Amino acid sequence: MPKKAKTPKSSKSSAKASRKAVNKAAAKALKANSKGSSAKGKSTKAKTADLLRVGLVQMRCVSSPTENLITAERLIRQAARKGAQVVCLPELFLSEYFCQSEDHEYFKLAEPIPGSTTKSLGGLAKDLGVVIIASLFERRAPGLYHNTTAVIEADGKYLGKYRKMHIPDDPLFYEKFYFTPGDLGFRNWKTSAGDLGVLICWDQWYPEAARLTALQGSEVLFYPTAIGWHPSEKKQYGANQKAAWQLAQRAHALANGCYVCGVNRIGHEAPAGGDGLEFWGGTFVAAPNGTIIAEAPADKETVLVVDLDRRFMDTQRTHWPFLRDRRIDAYQGIEKRFID
Repeated sequence: MPKKAKTPKSSKSSAKASRKAVNKAAAKALKANSKGSSAKGKSTKAKTADLLRVGLVQMRCVSSPTENLITAERLIRQAARKGAQVVCLPELFLSEYFCQSEDHEYFKLAEPIPGSTTKSLGGLAKDLGVVIIASLFERRAPGLYHNTTAVIEADGKYLGKYRKMHIPDDPLFYEKFYFTPGDLGFRNWKTSAGDLGVLICWDQWYPEAARLTALQGSEVLFYPTAIGWHPSEKKQYGANQKAAWQLAQRAHALANGCYVCGVNRIGHEAPAGGDGLEFWGGTFVAAPNGTIIAEAPADKETVLVVDLDRRFMDTQRTHWPFLRDRRIDAYQGIEKRFID
């Protein structure tokens, strides 16, 4: 008699195998992160093309742009000594978070991009051989300003900029007074370190922004950020607010099968007086499966250096093929404000 045909594996067994493969890849990513975070020495670049070593600068910002630039340079050098190939600074790192009030005096902080700061950081990037992502207050023309991030190549060349697309107007986050919404669209940057996507803070709440950037090939989405608590609300809402901040970005990582880096500042700032804002730090990296693989403390200056394994992206997207299974033929209407 002919042999009985083998029964195909059940969908349950297949799903179990998929989860096992993804979890195994996650474990490898965590192991690589552990090695990268403890890297020492002046020249400890990631050893293989499969690894991208990122450096995330979590810093305390003061009122003096000169002091902040000195601090940023010190921390960028620290990241480079640990082997970082790309270093990202927090949002508007050259000043205290001035958007806590509507004050025309703060427009004096703005500068052209490219300009003196990108020139200074370009020299540093060339000296260290690292890509630098720097968030700045851009003066585009008289009366026209943007919240902008510059991307500088490891050879010191200014590659271009991304202008923040989503602008908040919340208590103590009066950004609409200062910034015109971005008009350059969402972009992926092809750098010597890899394909990098750059968005800014409030953009982190919008899945469309992450998707359109990731679809251009970004391996990592960087979110330079300035987010914190109103001290009077911290006790009641603080934990949930921070959890939501992480959850939104972890979801971008999972939905797009890429890495996400949220880079925040620390410290209490009250340039407008009153209670001010307490920035919650917590700079973190989410892996392509949505798990947090590295996180900085809430109140400590930190240079978070993390190895990102590109192979994990392929594993994750193969076993959980969300990008492949998108019904791009059925999304008409997504460009509308509301469908009614």
